[in-house]
Amino acid sequence: MTTNREAADLSLTLSEAGTGRPVLILHGGGGPATVAGLAGHISRTAHAITPVHPGWDGTHRPEWLIGIDDLALAYLDHLRDRRLDDVLVVGSSLGGWIAAEMAVRDTGGLITGLVLIDAVGVHVEGEPITDFFALDARGVAEHSWHDPDRYHVDPAGIPADELARRGANMATMRTLAGDPYMHDPELLRRLGHVRVPTLLVWGESDRIVTPAYGAAYADAFADGTLAVVPGAGHLPQIERPEATTALIDAHLHRTGTRSTATA
Repeated sequence: MTTNREAADLSLTLSEAGTGRPVLILHGGGGPATVAGLAGHISRTAHAITPVHPGWDGTHRPEWLIGIDDLALAYLDHLRDRRLDDVLVVGSSLGGWIAAEMAVRDTGGLITGLVLIDAVGVHVEGEPITDFFALDARGVAEHSWHDPDRYHVDPAGIPADELARRGANMATMRTLAGDPYMHDPELLRRLGHVRVPTLLVWGESDRIVTPAYGAAYADAFADGTLAVVPGAGHLPQIERPEATTALIDAHLHRTGTRSTATA
């Protein structure tokens, strides 16, 4: 089921499936396709809610929505409006940053667990975030995948409409996360106030944000744990889906405060 919900001039495009505990699944810069398989898996045992971030894949982004904090507040408002609680938030890359920003602002205790998958969003001394915008297609593959030859696609072979979609998505990401580049300078020190159990899932071969970056991220939470997935890069849910979903399934069941949730 796909629905639109409006708050002021913000319309959220959501895909939903399954029943049970609500799980909000937040995609990264690559768009909703990067978490589609993960959402399908989670929907077997929980209520998977997967938004398309405003500005991605042709969706409308209001002029006032110019930062990751704006998205975090919009998604918290959405949870409150629907009276959802006991929510697990799962975020990949940029989506993990949004999830972390939601958690530090969740004064109502709606979120009871977090999963950050190769998330950006913090500054770690000595572990810089690779400048994604400066990479060509081969560079993106080399930094993002454990097996870059398998996933590298020559842009010359991509249809014009798909190239346009990707370009528009990157322009939106640059607006929301380009300055300062891919992080909130205040976020790392604020994460100690987040008390919910937080699992950081990291591809061992990620060169966008390294496992050492992930370890520092995990250490900043009051209850953070890092799990490294061998044979995977920045998107372990795609390269090693079984290993990744096994970690998330365990965290989903370990952190829930009740067995069912009202949608």
